[in-house]
Amino acid sequence: MRNSDDPVLLFLILFLPSGEAGAKGNKGSYGFPGLKGQKGAKGDTCDNGTKGDKGDRGDPGEPGVGGEQGDKGEKGDTGDKGYCGEPGGRGAPRAPRSAFSAGLARPFPPPNAPIRFERVWYDERRDYDPNTGKFNCSVAGAYVFSYHVTVRGRPARLSLVAGGRRVAKARDTLYGQDVDQASFLTILKLRVGDQVWLGAAKDWNGLYAGAEDDSVFTGFLLYPDGFEVLL
Repeated sequence: MRNSDDPVLLFLILFLPSGEAGAKGNKGSYGFPGLKGQKGAKGDTCDNGTKGDKGDRGDPGEPGVGGEQGDKGEKGDTGDKGYCGEPGGRGAPRAPRSAFSAGLARPFPPPNAPIRFERVWYDERRDYDPNTGKFNCSVAGAYVFSYHVTVRGRPARLSLVAGGRRVAKARDTLYGQDVDQASFLTILKLRVGDQVWLGAAKDWNGLYAGAEDDSVFTGFLLYPDGFEVLL
């Protein structure tokens, strides 16, 4: 059964004057973690936000595909002068040389004797004597000898003599007023002191020389003995 005095007591409690604030209580214990909230909606894009800090450098990427060859660059500056090299070794000795070429001065030379080619065009070591028509070997080795002669009015039979022996013979049979050309070339091995000349047989000395025609005797050292030939 409700007491008749209760409403009066409640009224008095509600209208009591406030007291002074009490002292701060002790910090309560941590509560249990709350449940994970639901994912929120995507926010609006910011147009004028503050620029962020520079990020860390990323890992190197894969090598790219090779590009096309570029244009040729400009010429660079001249480099510094290099150092002087070491002195080279002593060079090989110079091989001796011997060569001559002479022409016939008068047509139809005397037969059975050395033909004197008196018009000397070249004589490297003075080994050819135009007064005798003989070549005198001063360097042992292999030599090339040749003649290119004009034959006119009579036949020609020529012999190349070396060391007192006829080593090569040739002829050109010609009669009348005809003109012909004859030539010959060979290689001989000579020793120092050997002599070489060209001779004509009796009645076969049709060698000719004139204003428009020449007869030429030529010889030269191909390589000397004792020297290596480098090809």
